[in-house]
Amino acid sequence: MLILHDPRCVDYGSSLRPEQPARITKTVPYLQAAHPAWEWRVPDPAGDELLRLAHTEAHLRRLERGPDFDADTPYFAGIANHVRRAVGAAVLAAQQARAGRKAFALMRPPGHHAMADRAMGFCYLNSIAVAVLDAQRSGAARVAVWDFDAHHGNGTEAILQGREHVFFASVHQSPGYPGTGTRDLGRGTRNWPVAPHSPREQHMSALADSWAAVRAFHPDLVLVSAGFDAYAGDPITEMTLEAEDFATLGRWLAEAELPTAAILEGGYSADLPVLIERFLAAWAGEDRFSPP
Repeated sequence: MLILHDPRCVDYGSSLRPEQPARITKTVPYLQAAHPAWEWRVPDPAGDELLRLAHTEAHLRRLERGPDFDADTPYFAGIANHVRRAVGAAVLAAQQARAGRKAFALMRPPGHHAMADRAMGFCYLNSIAVAVLDAQRSGAARVAVWDFDAHHGNGTEAILQGREHVFFASVHQSPGYPGTGTRDLGRGTRNWPVAPHSPREQHMSALADSWAAVRAFHPDLVLVSAGFDAYAGDPITEMTLEAEDFATLGRWLAEAELPTAAILEGGYSADLPVLIERFLAAWAGEDRFSPP
């Protein structure tokens, strides 16, 4: 397992917000203690040429200044640099997956709500959409995005909708933020809305159906928007998954043997390090670690 991580991703934010530095500062040592043999690498930040694949020039310039983008997405000094590093990690993860590695981008901020011309929902740039479009221009014939974050990846859907040889599958709470993803859009976009407080079995059934649809697309690259906020203990959602369910998702990736990279999106509970470890360890075929 290759972990793409830049320690500077925790150098902004506040403990008063759900999307806070502790998400990463607690996860890094936990993973390193659990799997000391895993490789860690600091990615290069994404340049504007890459970012323009998915975003407008006006939006890139807007990242350089205040005021806040919305109530969930404040302006922070240096956020343009932080988010460029997050996108760079996603792009490198996709490149490594195409080279035969299992790669995970352990960065913040998340990205799947960011639109081509707008930041929203803790997200400033859409890391996974940029990674998809970069992979396509680099020769990937068919690229699938599997988004199991508890919130609909509206930005990813909007940026990728209608593009040739791209498939987007999202399983998410509905009703719930941002209020989209209630139906399939056709042309490579499918959504599985799951009602709040649905039984685990019902949610896992939707995830199984969505993963089957991804595999039926016959992608030569899978990029995963790996959000862990569908966890029963997450403070901002109303879902019911447990840690073992995220391990199951990792096993599905392992069994498929498709070139795959995953990018951290949401997940705001104190158990986030355990959830990430369960998912990655199962994907790596090393799910024998017993958390302390």
